[in-house]
Amino acid sequence: MTWTVHEGDALSILDQLPVTSIDAVIADPPYNSGGRTPTERTGRSSRDKYVSGHNGNGTAHGLADFAGESRDQRGYVAWLGVILSKCLHATRPGGAALVFTDWRQLSVTTDALQVGGWTLRGIAVWHKPIARPQPGRLRQECEFIVWGSNGPMHPGADPVYLPGLYSASQPRGTERQHITQKPLDVMRQLVRIVPEGGTVLDPFAGSGTTGVAALTEGRNFVGCEITPHYAAIARPRLAEAA
Repeated sequence: MTWTVHEGDALSILDQLPVTSIDAVIADPPYNSGGRTPTERTGRSSRDKYVSGHNGNGTAHGLADFAGESRDQRGYVAWLGVILSKCLHATRPGGAALVFTDWRQLSVTTDALQVGGWTLRGIAVWHKPIARPQPGRLRQECEFIVWGSNGPMHPGADPVYLPGLYSASQPRGTERQHITQKPLDVMRQLVRIVPEGGTVLDPFAGSGTTGVAALTEGRNFVGCEITPHYAAIARPRLAEAA
């Protein structure tokens, strides 16, 4: 299996990918979530927004910030729509796009997917067993995966059957290398939407978990990562997985 991590802004890098070279896009964009005012959006770092305390392991506050967390909701849907449009251009007909989001950005993420030209197919749920308790409120223990396709889908003679509900906690301790890192078990299931030997694209590669999942499951991987710190973490992880 092969892998590539392009370091830089996906808006520029995606234009360089060959047409129909990708079988599925699995994206975990910066959510730009929770900023009710300009001050909240621009005055807090990504770590301030997404990390609470030390999570019992003493490592959370040592994680580096990441770029792209200062857009308001209108800016977010416009930006993500452009990204997903460029992803569509690189994806084969019938290929899928799976985009992570939280409850605040769920509705606009479905908009952005369709702005990008994808056919909206549904929403899956990622349940997080370890989530922050909220006194007097419902616990926010789910995030979501908005997904669609590049036109009609063709399951083929040996179709995959994927669940619509995934349950796993974020990595903890030294295994957590990115603030918003997704569980490897969840990502290993999601990459199976691509046939073996196919190629997964992640325009926000972070510390490379999607790529590790793809390589582990016999798929190729192409990633873009704008933050040099995380690109440097992703490359050895991918090399080891390959």
